[in-house]
Amino acid sequence: MRTSDTAAKQGADTHATTTKRSRRVWAAHLLTELFQPPVVVSLALLLSPAAEPGFPGTLGYGAVAAFFVCGIPLGILLVLVRLGRVRDHHVSDRKQRLPVLLIAIASVAVGLVVLNAADAPTSVTSAAAVVVAGVLAVALISPFWKISGHAACITFSVLAMIILFGPWCVPLLILIPAVGWSRLVLAAHTLGQLIAGTVLGALMAGLWLLLLGRIG
Repeated sequence: MRTSDTAAKQGADTHATTTKRSRRVWAAHLLTELFQPPVVVSLALLLSPAAEPGFPGTLGYGAVAAFFVCGIPLGILLVLVRLGRVRDHHVSDRKQRLPVLLIAIASVAVGLVVLNAADAPTSVTSAAAVVVAGVLAVALISPFWKISGHAACITFSVLAMIILFGPWCVPLLILIPAVGWSRLVLAAHTLGQLIAGTVLGALMAGLWLLLLGRIG
């Protein structure tokens, strides 16, 4: 094979590899954004009243929980990003995580007071309490190790959907490894950090079941 042919083939192979890599990164970014923690947890909280009679008339309680647990913290986070206080809305720098997580915990605490005052269904207040526990766990771990919030939240939210709506939601389990793959491709976490986040999310779902009185 002539040198020019070899160079052309190498160039074509490099282009193909680069294109494939670009598509993988694009897909990873899409999954990361679509299934980011505030989005999936908001959906789980919004639908949490379905665990008790009265749904969908009780959707409003779920909306209030989602507002305090996800809406307010996300709004404050976006302001901090705009001001340059936080690198990005995924809080990629673990050193910046603790203040953001403390804001989230404070907002959820206020939300729980509001929900209790409004006599919200137990399924809603218990789901919000579980999210507080999860956020607190991440807050305690993050200064030392970057456990995956994406993995924890998608795992909890998918399992919450199965708890609420049964076997019809089992196919959603594919989202857990899909989101984990996206974080690996973007080099946002190690495999160990993703596994730890997944375990945390499963523990959160188990705690919610316990609070609902369905196990134990």
